[in-house]
Amino acid sequence: MKKLIITLSASCLFAACGGGKSDADKAAADPYDAQKTETGNPSYDPNRGEGKFTKVDIPATLDAALASTGEKTYSVKCSSCHKLTEEKLVGPGWKGVVGRHTAEWIMNFSTNTDAMINKDPKVQAMLEICLVRMPNQNLSDDEARALYEFMRKNDGVK
Repeated sequence: MKKLIITLSASCLFAACGGGKSDADKAAADPYDAQKTETGNPSYDPNRGEGKFTKVDIPATLDAALASTGEKTYSVKCSSCHKLTEEKLVGPGWKGVVGRHTAEWIMNFSTNTDAMINKDPKVQAMLEICLVRMPNQNLSDDEARALYEFMRKNDGVK
């Protein structure tokens, strides 16, 4: 019995002391952690989101064909959690979403869900209300753009 307790204690001690990543490994895994502001907080632009979309050119008029494609994506991947009204289902309703968030933010959240949940204050605030993490739907860039166009249609863009 003493041997078992000693073995377990030694195992816990070794596990607690080892396995950490070096600062270089952490910086390589998450470039925002390596870029600190003057306050020591990670460099992060909540208006852009976390991801590859930094500038999305959105035409003034709606692309009906793209919106139709986005509606199909919504039906398959989004409608079980999001209503097209302001009403919350599992996640927030989509009515007015293009007025609340930039195209870049929406498309980055759609394609890089997990990173934005971990870093974005807007997403974290929504998570406190909805209480359920949005699952990563593995949207392609084209699907995200089409979905955004459908959101514009839902918000009355013609």
